[in-house]
Amino acid sequence: MPFWPSPISTRDVAGSGVRPGWPTARDGRVWWTEDRPDEGGRTTIVRRAADGTHRDLLPAPWCARTRVHEYGGRPYAVTPAGEVVFANLKDQRLYVLGENGEPKPITDEDCRYADLLVHDGQVWCVRERHAEDGKVTRAIVSIPLDGGEAREWATGCDFYASPAISPDGRHLAYVCWNHPRMPWDGTELRVTRLSGVSGGQGSWTVRGGPAESVLAPAWKDDSRLYLVSDSSGWWNLYEVGLQGDDARALHPAEEEFTAPPWRLGGMPYAPLPDGRLAVLHGRGDLRLGVLDPGSGTLTNLDVPHTGWDAALATEGTSVVGIGYAATTPRSVVTVDTTTGEHTPLKRDVSTLPDPAYLPIPRPVRVPGPQADVHAFLYPPHAPATDGTPPYVIFVHGGPTAHADTALDLEKAFLTSRGIGVLDVNYGGSTGYGRAYRDRLRGQWGLVDVEDTVAAARWLAAEGLADPGRIAVRGGSAGGWTVMAACCRSDVFAGGVSYYGVSALGPLVAHTHDFESRYVEALVGPEDPQLYATREPLALVDGVTCPMLLLQGLDDPVVPPGQSAAFADALSERGVPCTYLAFEGESHGFRRTETRAAALAAELAFYQQLFS
Repeated sequence: MPFWPSPISTRDVAGSGVRPGWPTARDGRVWWTEDRPDEGGRTTIVRRAADGTHRDLLPAPWCARTRVHEYGGRPYAVTPAGEVVFANLKDQRLYVLGENGEPKPITDEDCRYADLLVHDGQVWCVRERHAEDGKVTRAIVSIPLDGGEAREWATGCDFYASPAISPDGRHLAYVCWNHPRMPWDGTELRVTRLSGVSGGQGSWTVRGGPAESVLAPAWKDDSRLYLVSDSSGWWNLYEVGLQGDDARALHPAEEEFTAPPWRLGGMPYAPLPDGRLAVLHGRGDLRLGVLDPGSGTLTNLDVPHTGWDAALATEGTSVVGIGYAATTPRSVVTVDTTTGEHTPLKRDVSTLPDPAYLPIPRPVRVPGPQADVHAFLYPPHAPATDGTPPYVIFVHGGPTAHADTALDLEKAFLTSRGIGVLDVNYGGSTGYGRAYRDRLRGQWGLVDVEDTVAAARWLAAEGLADPGRIAVRGGSAGGWTVMAACCRSDVFAGGVSYYGVSALGPLVAHTHDFESRYVEALVGPEDPQLYATREPLALVDGVTCPMLLLQGLDDPVVPPGQSAAFADALSERGVPCTYLAFEGESHGFRRTETRAAALAAELAFYQQLFS
C-alpha cells in the first residue's frame, strides 16, 4: 500500500525522547532529569531558577542514572543548601555537585545507590552490593555528605524501597520484601528506631505481608503514616499509627492511587501546607487531585493533563509533576492547587507536528475469552482518510505495567501514514485493580496472547481493520507476547519484537536479581516441560508470518541471545526474519541514531507486509 505522506520523520521521533522525570521543588527552584538522545542517551539534571532560567547541571560525559534493580529510578536528591547528590552511571558512585559544577565522590565504586533522601547532613538511600560470587545484597544506609563510612539501618531482606524519616528524626519508615515476591505481590511497611540502633534492631512491621502490596510511605506527623495498600483489591491511600493500629482508608474507591514500582523513588502523593494531599488516582491513566484526609473529599484539578507519572513534589501550595495528554507530550508542570493555574516548564517534544496528524485515543473494551480487555484505539489520523486500514497492535512491556494515553510520536508516525494502532492492556496489566493484574499469575504466554489475539479479531469483526493486514509489536515482555502470539495464532500478518524474551530457562539463569524469581509467579517453578509449553523458542514451528527482531547488545535485562536464538530458529525454518542488533544499547534504546534506524526498519517492514 502507498503510505500517506506525513510530516513526522524518523528523526522527529528519535530526537523527541528527552524524557523529563523525577521533579523536585525547593526555595522557588525546580529540578528534574532529562535524557540527551543526541549525546549517547546520557541523562543530565536540569535546574529551573526562580527567575525562570534553565541550567544543565551535568555536562557530558556525566550521566545521572542508577542501576539498582537494573531499572534504576530517581538518581538524585537536593540538599537543604541546594546542592545535588547524584548517582553516576559509569561507576555508580554517589557524587555531590556543588555550585562550582565539579562533582565530588562520596562513595566507593563497589555499590549502587537509589531512592536518595538527604537528612541531617547525610544521604539516606537503598544500597545494592554485588559480590564477586554473584550474590546481591541490599540495605538502607546513611552516608555523610562529606564522605565516610555508610551506616546500615535495615538489613536482612532481599529488597528495600522508600526510606522516609519522621519529622522528629526518631524513626525510619521503609518498604521491604523478599524473593520470590515482586513489590506488587506482597511487601511490608516497617519502622526502625533511629536512637543509636543499627543492624535492623528495634524494627517492627506496621502493615503488609505476602498477599498485600504496601507502597509509598510518608509521615503525617511523628506518630502516624500515610501509605498505599491494595488490601481492598485496589491501591488506595490509608493513614495508620506506628503500631499498625487505627488504619483508615482516606478515600475508598475502585481506583488506583499509584503505579507499579518498577523504578525506585516515585511518590504518587505529596503533602500541602493545609494538611491536604496532592494525589494521583484513576483507572489506567492517573489524574491529579487534592484529597482532604479528614473528610475524604477528593477534588480533581482542572488542568489539561489527563495523566501523570507517579512522581509528585510540592512546595507551598504548588505541586510539580510530569503530566501528559493525547496531544500534550510528557512535561514538567507546576500547578497551583489554590488557583488551578498550571505552568509547563519542559516538554518531551520541543516542536509538535500539525494537530491534524496527532491521533486521539478512544478507550475500548474488547471481549476476551476470559474477560473484557482494556485497550486504547488510535484510528489512522490525517487530513484525508479512505478505505479499511491496516493496524498494528501495540503490546506493552512489564508485563506488570500498562499502556497510557500520553502523546507518543511513534504512534503518530504510524497513524499519520494510514496505519491504525490498538494499544492493549491485556490481563495482567496494572491500573485496573489487583484482580485484573492477577489474571496473569501462572498464565504468562496464555492470557496475554489470548487477549492480544482477541484484540486483532475484534478489529476485524468491527470493520475497523483489514483482517489480512494486522501486525503486532512490543518490547521486552511485550516482545515475548509478540513472538508467542505469532507462534500460537495465524491472525497476524507479521510481528515486531524489541528485545523480547524467547526462552525461559536462559532468562531465569541469566537475568538480573530483581526479576530472577519473577517467572515463578508468571509461569511457575522452573520446569523444562512446563516452560516448553509456553516459550516462543519451543513453539517456533507455529510461526508462518515474517518477523522483525531488534536488540541491544548491552542488555542486562533480556540478554541478546534471546532474540538471536529466535531469529536463528526462524531462519532455519525458512520463515522471513530480519534481526538487527545495536552496539552500546541496553534495555530500551536511548540513542538518536539507534531509535531512528529501528523505526525506519519497522516502517519498511510494514510497507512490505501491507503492500
